[in-house]
Formats: sequence, structure tokens, C-alpha cells
Amino acid sequence: MDIFLSKMVSPHWFTAAVNQQLSHGIQILEVFPIGPGIPSLQSQVRYAEYRVQVSTEKESKDIQAAISGLLATEHLPWHHERDTGRRSYDLRTLIDDLWLVDWCDSYCTIGMKLRCDNTGSGRPEQVTAALGFAEYPRSVERTRLILSA
Repeated sequence: MDIFLSKMVSPHWFTAAVNQQLSHGIQILEVFPIGPGIPSLQSQVRYAEYRVQVSTEKESKDIQAAISGLLATEHLPWHHERDTGRRSYDLRTLIDDLWLVDWCDSYCTIGMKLRCDNTGSGRPEQVTAALGFAEYPRSVERTRLILSA
């Protein structure tokens, strides 16, 4: 995240002061001072990677086939409802890559690299629905943000 301060403080002091205020289990690991002319961190994000765990009775080969089929699709019309009304878009343009991480009898874990920029952001629960999973994901863990070069 980007944080703007009214006066300059050392990264070490800032980290210690803020970590004292955070809930147990959450901590700031690194702080980097940047100049005011540098683009915001959020404006530099292009993709987010996820590990998504989904309940399933599908076999591993069927899940892999669904992933391959979705990745081979050129367009995937999609919509969701918002307070402001229905929003329609091409979900396929938000999916960069998908892969099967792990499979067990009752669940699987799918890796996802989804677009996340000012033109749109992929949502893991929509991708699992597009893959044919009936239930909402058991867990969604964002593992990485990929910035523009």
C-alpha cells in the first residue's frame, strides 16, 4: 500500500510504530520511502496470483480438461449484479493463466493468474464458477502481485 505522511520518518520507526497498532497476526514486513512523483503502487499492479481451494467430486483429469477448455476459449461473456445494476464483460480477458496445484477426493487447489489493473480485475470465485464448480471456494489466498515492468 501507499501511505503519505505529513513529515519524513525513518522506515524503521514507521514499521515499529504501526506494528504496535495492528491486530495479532498482521505485521508490516518492509517499508520503502519513495518520492512524491513516483506512480502509486496500485497503479503499477498488472496481475494477481491466487491459490484457490474448491470442494469437488470431479476427477483430476476432468478438472484439468475444464482448465484447458477455458484457456482455449477466446471469449467468455460474464455478468454480475451490483448495487448500480448489472455489469456485463468478457471474463476470459481477465484470465492470464490457470493451473491445477493439488487434487484430493473432496477438494482441489487451483492456481490463477488474473488481470488486476485499471481496465478490470479477475475474481477467483467467478473463475471457479466458469470452470463448473457449483460451490463458492473454500479459501482464496492471494500469493503474489505482479507489477508493470
